[in-house]
Amino acid sequence: MKKIYLDYAATTPVDPRVLKEMLPYYKDIFGNPSSLHEFGQGAKRAIAAAREKVARLISASPEEIIFTSGGTEADNYAIKGSYYALGMSDAQIITSSIEHHAVSEPCKFLATQGAKIIFLPVDENGLVNPEEVRKNLTPKTILVSIMHANNEIGTIQPIEEIAKIVAEFRKAQGTPYPYFHTDAVQTAGHLPINVSEIGADLLSMSAHKLYGPKGVGALYVKKGIKLMTFMHGGEQEQNRRASTENVAGIVGFGKAAELASQEFEKEVKRLTELRDYLIAQILTKIKKVRLNGHPTKRLPNNVNVSIEGIEGEAMLISLDLVGIACSTGSACSSSVLEPSHVLLALGLAPEVAHGSLRFALGKYTQKADLDFTVKNLISIVERLRNISPLKIAS
Repeated sequence: MKKIYLDYAATTPVDPRVLKEMLPYYKDIFGNPSSLHEFGQGAKRAIAAAREKVARLISASPEEIIFTSGGTEADNYAIKGSYYALGMSDAQIITSSIEHHAVSEPCKFLATQGAKIIFLPVDENGLVNPEEVRKNLTPKTILVSIMHANNEIGTIQPIEEIAKIVAEFRKAQGTPYPYFHTDAVQTAGHLPINVSEIGADLLSMSAHKLYGPKGVGALYVKKGIKLMTFMHGGEQEQNRRASTENVAGIVGFGKAAELASQEFEKEVKRLTELRDYLIAQILTKIKKVRLNGHPTKRLPNNVNVSIEGIEGEAMLISLDLVGIACSTGSACSSSVLEPSHVLLALGLAPEVAHGSLRFALGKYTQKADLDFTVKNLISIVERLRNISPLKIAS
């Protein structure tokens, strides 16, 4: 059976060039980077080289990159680290109603510790209004965390404008806070990022979203930003994150970042064309379909649609049976049967949100794969609508 993978937003396969770069650090250069002998120092040099490559991906300085176990840890570190470093139990954090759970759940936890959390609404396309950020800033606001682009619907947020508002407020207050954090797990390596230009104080990344290994991520921490360390032990990562480093994973992250920097422009152009082609095919060949997310301000590989009258899980399973892998939303909540909080935040009715599919394209996606997908999706929708009590015409 032909296998087509269209779930690159959930994870990506490790690029063979990345794997080749990693292998020596499992067998030959296996030392602990904290050891003074050559086995350890070889590993330490590899981490330093990888740090430079990851920093280059976002135009940061190497010393501003802290390696973590993934995007979730990076988000937790940014949010909890800011809150505890600034020492105000009643501090306020502003975020959006469509953040990944790696942001929303730490915020909800801090609410139990006395923090006030403001979840800003979004419009029908999933955009945060920067003026809503401005209206909610107070002297108690210590952090604003707005994702760069949404993992489900692909909408790219106006983070440069939001960061500027935060910086202006900070200057007017004469304080070093609020900090501005953005979850760039879906965008690092897929959109151009210059941390100075976008105004980020903190930025989260994950290797497995850009053809690197799972289990490694990074947090960009702008010089001068104070965070409370919550991993205590050794002196690794500039005393910011204790634990023996995942050397092979970090090396893989560095190589993946290097490749993304080199291949970015060509790949974005190719994926954008494929994305627009898939959107047009679905919207013109299947009735009663809604495109979720902004029509143009969206990730180059993201297609999220709601198909009226059918459960998304039924479509997903039917597609999987013919060898097509996609999703109904975030992989981190794929076992939950509740409708997506992101789609509900757009104003979709629960029954419409339930009928959604996300197709995320990647470097191995070809136009023929999309034609095969659309052909099968048409027949699946027709079959499921024929047995649906709603009897929607296909």
